[in-house]
Amino acid sequence: MSKHSSSHRRQRSATGRVRLIGGRLKRSQLDVIDSPGLRPTPDRVRETLFNWLSFDVPGKRVLDPFAGTGALAFEAISRGASDAWLIEQQPKVAALLEHNAERLKVADQLKVTKGDALALLATPASYRAGLVFLDPPFHHGLASSAAQLLEHHGWLEDEALIYLECESSQPAQVPDNWTQLRCTQAGESMAFLYQRQPSS
Repeated sequence: MSKHSSSHRRQRSATGRVRLIGGRLKRSQLDVIDSPGLRPTPDRVRETLFNWLSFDVPGKRVLDPFAGTGALAFEAISRGASDAWLIEQQPKVAALLEHNAERLKVADQLKVTKGDALALLATPASYRAGLVFLDPPFHHGLASSAAQLLEHHGWLEDEALIYLECESSQPAQVPDNWTQLRCTQAGESMAFLYQRQPSS
């Protein structure tokens, strides 16, 4: 099958779209599919997050271990992040992320890996991120596990910023050297922005 026809097949599998809200890709649309655990971050929450980040995005290396729609990582690329690594366990979702990167002409800045995020984060870091988006499926305790693995296996730059979204009924446990900068709640979701303080 040609690359062209494969791309169109992936595009036909899309069941919706998410709009980017800022930067050079503003108003661009990401194709998304309906998939278990996929919970796109609402426009309002994304706007709040990037207001929090303000001028901290340009030049950052981004890690998105539970990529889903990829909206947060694409938004960061749109606003000047240098590159982004997206990890996605579901093959169809990962394929659509690659399709969106090609369509929006950011494939040279955006790497997609199909695999289990916790398994990868449990290995010695092959990438150090200055900005991390932790937005895993709810009700599995994944946010706490991922936060600890990021810290203990060297995935974070010294003063990395970490956005974490979790259910309000099950707050995530984060490393002691992560300082909370911001917090907001939307429905059953709690969103936090942390900054890592280098361990002494």
